[in-house]
Amino acid sequence: MQIKKITTRKIYEAIAEQIKDMIVGGDLKPGDKLPSTKELSERFQVGRSTVREALSALKAMGLVEIRQGEGSYVRSIEYKDVELPQYDAVLMSRETVLELIEARKALEISNAALAAEKRSDEDLAKFEAVLQRMREHIGDEEEGERSDMAFHLVLAEATHNSIMVRLIESISAQMQTAIRQTRRLQMYASREVSSQLLAEHRAIYEAVKAGDPAAAQECMREHLLHVEQVLLRYLRP
Repeated sequence: MQIKKITTRKIYEAIAEQIKDMIVGGDLKPGDKLPSTKELSERFQVGRSTVREALSALKAMGLVEIRQGEGSYVRSIEYKDVELPQYDAVLMSRETVLELIEARKALEISNAALAAEKRSDEDLAKFEAVLQRMREHIGDEEEGERSDMAFHLVLAEATHNSIMVRLIESISAQMQTAIRQTRRLQMYASREVSSQLLAEHRAIYEAVKAGDPAAAQECMREHLLHVEQVLLRYLRP
């Protein structure tokens, strides 16, 4: 896997474009595992967070699959359909981000209720593992973001509905890219905010564990309202 040093302003887009070209050109084939985030950051000479942004973009395009704890793998694709999304227009639009927030609320509140009804013991164990990581990394921006995304993915998986999982993966990738694009939002770096987010996630989990759909929905609604209030402070009017 040959790497070109990145010098463009929007580094994550250039990285995504370069990896996309390798996939389209056949240098990376369906099923191939990409190098680790650490290795890619060293090869591209950029931070790991930038590499994660590129991987999120590739995931949103359907080019790669990110498996929790395993790494990123190339997916089977129709090359003629591959396009790099135009993130500039999307991410700088307040209206579009507001629509993403609205869509996420509708989806996640439904997921919370379904998960409360259908979660398994294995799902509960996954929740506990993610919450433990959150506790251990309060105030850590990168790990906080990663654990937050993992929690909501586990919630979607606990619905045992593959469509819900794909929908939350798509929306979450777009939301996280929008958050990073501002470069002004450090939601997880504050220990106070991180502690509050942990408490909110714990409340959602407890409602799901208790098998109480109404309580799970309400806890999720309160959590997303808090996140929305934080985000709106940083969006352009």
